Amino acid sequence: QVQLVESGGGMVQPGGSLRLSCAASGFTFSSSTMRWYRQAPGKQREEVAAITSAGDSANYADSVKGRFTISRHNAKNTVYLQMNNLKPEDTAVYYCNTMIMGGSRWGQGTQVTVSS
Repeated sequence: QVQLVESGGGMVQPGGSLRLSCAASGFTFSSSTMRWYRQAPGKQREEVAAITSAGDSANYADSVKGRFTISRHNAKNTVYLQMNNLKPEDTAVYYCNTMIMGGSRWGQGTQVTVSS
């Protein structure tokens, strides 16, 4: 079955960096657009970044442009989110996402906390 497993979250001070990973299985990863979302307490889930199946194009939310980079390694069935210059407002649970046959699939999420 489809599985998305995020890792790499944690607590970091403002200005720090983290790299999230999402290991995928159960579908043709190399043919799938992949996305990262986040949800902060009391807020709606928002899309942070997306990358095409070949990894040749990416889009970012305005709030993370210039600080976050999404990438993928199709041979490893893994998508990454490099997060630099983290701010307290980046605190959220981060989720990996893809669409399979019109249905949205989610990982369990990984917590990112930015605090001094």
